[in-house]
Amino acid sequence: MENQVTGIKERNKSASASLLKKNIRKFLNNRLAMVGLVVIIVMVAACVAGALMGVDYNTPDLSNMKAGPSGEHLFGTDTIGRDLFARVLYGGCYSILIGVLCAVLSNVIGAALGAVAGYFGGKVDKLLVRVSEIFQAFPQLVLVMMIVAIMNQRGLGNLLFIFVITGWMTTFRMVRNEYLSLKNETYVKVCEAFGMSNRRIMFGQILPNVMSPIIVSTTTNVAFFILQEAALSFIGLGVADSTPTWGNILNAAKSVAVVTNQWWIWVFPGLAITLFVLAINFFGDGLRDVLDAKQQ
Repeated sequence: MENQVTGIKERNKSASASLLKKNIRKFLNNRLAMVGLVVIIVMVAACVAGALMGVDYNTPDLSNMKAGPSGEHLFGTDTIGRDLFARVLYGGCYSILIGVLCAVLSNVIGAALGAVAGYFGGKVDKLLVRVSEIFQAFPQLVLVMMIVAIMNQRGLGNLLFIFVITGWMTTFRMVRNEYLSLKNETYVKVCEAFGMSNRRIMFGQILPNVMSPIIVSTTTNVAFFILQEAALSFIGLGVADSTPTWGNILNAAKSVAVVTNQWWIWVFPGLAITLFVLAINFFGDGLRDVLDAKQQ
């Protein structure tokens, strides 16, 4: 009997290793996903290296205000003479941090609430669904304006708070639907028959089978929150002007004179946002093809 159990474990390990190799090979053969991964690594490494090296993004060069790209200023300077290359590098740290942090926190909240709603069902499910609908009824822009008006200030903390509390609904519904389906599976009934606690069943037995769509959703939400931050900062409702996010850098390009005469002020930060968001989407599509069982 012991030999049979050992044999089963060995076969399971072998099957898991074979599936992992197959998935890695499939991801490596996805050219767009690999391009996305390379772009993400290069851009993140460049932004982090710039921040660690202490690039000067805030001191204006008064003799080179609105200067175009040159050997001295690779991306040119902004309207008050600050080096645009340094600001794009440093701003990338903030924008990427906002995207990653908001995506992770909102997905954790959505996954936890979705697990509770889908597993227990009944009144708990109805209550959480109604709460999610209430949150979806308020646009993010309106909530940001309300917070700014109440607190009379703009800040990174306020933006993170708004994004997290308004960004969990999609993951919540996805996880809830998965739990509604999986809670009737045989292995769940066996766990219940052996007296396993609801918490262990929800998060120890069912959740691992729902991790693939959650991981894919997290990657796509990173791109979504970066775009949201850029949009809100561009119209003056994001983080404070002293924080050089990509959106705040673009905020200086709202005037017609800058758009027509100083193209580098909006082209380079806009290009950074576009490249990173596209790379995240390519990477997320590759992960979906590998992890989603429906795509196998």
